[in-house]
Amino acid sequence: MKNSYKDLIEQTFDFPQEGFEVREARLFFRGIDLMEVIETYGTPLKLNYLPRISERIEFAQDLFDKAMRKVNYEGEYVYCYCTKSSHFLFVMEEALKNNIHLETSSDYDIHIVRQLFARKLISKDTYIVNNGYKKESYCRLVSDLINDGFRCIPVLDNKQELEHYKQFTKKRKVNIGIRIAIGEEPQSNYYTSRLGIRNREIMDFYRRVIMKERRFKLKMLHFFIDSGIEDTTYYWSELHKCLKVYCDLKKICPTLDSLNIGGGFPIKHSLGEEFDYAYMTTEIVANIKRICNENEVPEPHIFTEFGSYTVGESGATIYQVIDQKKQNDVEVWNMIDSSFITTLPDTWAINERFILLAVNRWDSEYERVNMGGITCDSQDYYNTEAHINHIFLPKFSRTHPQYIGFFNTGAYQNTLGGYGGLQHCLIPSPRQVILRKNAKGEIVHELFCDEQAPEGMLRTLGYL
Repeated sequence: MKNSYKDLIEQTFDFPQEGFEVREARLFFRGIDLMEVIETYGTPLKLNYLPRISERIEFAQDLFDKAMRKVNYEGEYVYCYCTKSSHFLFVMEEALKNNIHLETSSDYDIHIVRQLFARKLISKDTYIVNNGYKKESYCRLVSDLINDGFRCIPVLDNKQELEHYKQFTKKRKVNIGIRIAIGEEPQSNYYTSRLGIRNREIMDFYRRVIMKERRFKLKMLHFFIDSGIEDTTYYWSELHKCLKVYCDLKKICPTLDSLNIGGGFPIKHSLGEEFDYAYMTTEIVANIKRICNENEVPEPHIFTEFGSYTVGESGATIYQVIDQKKQNDVEVWNMIDSSFITTLPDTWAINERFILLAVNRWDSEYERVNMGGITCDSQDYYNTEAHINHIFLPKFSRTHPQYIGFFNTGAYQNTLGGYGGLQHCLIPSPRQVILRKNAKGEIVHELFCDEQAPEGMLRTLGYL
């Protein structure tokens, strides 16, 4: 009987697969020997493999291009990066190599936009789609961009928001969008999203207010589902409702020419997951074209705001198993050298799954375990409840250190975990390493930042 960890993975999943392979009992992530990186920088460790960002963008752009050609779609496709997924400059630099545009969520995003422009990473022709519920300060900063000639489309989250742009903008023509409030999934705690304007009120709002404002041109209808793009009755139903509103609006609003379908392309959270990107893209484009043709309105330009999809698969988080505790006859806890709450907050906040694999010792026998972080919080764990499938890792050894990796962690985890600031139990932010291609096409790694030092935390707390 084959009972090594490598045998288990190969018997359970289609392995090796894109991004993962094993050589001499060591895991290689996108061709990179992770043990070599660990030996250089230690653990805990955050990795950012930047080429994956461009690969994902190019893949999506190609999908929409092919789908539009297949159905003879007459509108254009615009790829926006949802900045809240990761605001780091090295992420922006990589993403913006690919002729993309941006979507913002808050005041501070606008300061980042200014920095990107100063660095010549974007131009005033770059679309800046401004989303979210906006305080006056956010509206003022967006208005400043508009006044300076940037290609902003502030998306109205409520009817009162327009009053801020009337007050702060000076341009003779200001493009705006409207976010439509979608119905939430049946199992949700509420019926309708808190974001956006009710679809029954949009037509009246346009006729009564926007149509009479000569400076403001309605350009975009914005549609977004929290659960993402899925081949479900719920997704198609909400998309069709949105398209009905779009078609009705277009008949009385000649400036409306863009439909923003938000984000939602999934990323893999298990080696066993598959998603038919080409099918879903073609179906979305074909549905938009069909419904517009049935209503005799021109097909809109399609905007997407891919965040997690853009950066998620570029990230990995590496830990060492520093101890094993047997709490009773059946529960075995492998303790890591960091905290799930602080470094992978989605694992405890929303029971998110990530691909979990051993980095070394793939030729060892395996055992079923739970994973525990080093904070004193009872919620600092990652086990079958969070992982759905049982967790199996090489048998613990006190003489042969075990390293493990969580993969596709590149979106949200740093900001949700309070990167660089105070964190639960004062667990420090780990080292962060960037992996990029040099001029010769070789993968090189560099330290972006060292592990968080105690002086910074003590200064924040008022001790220094």
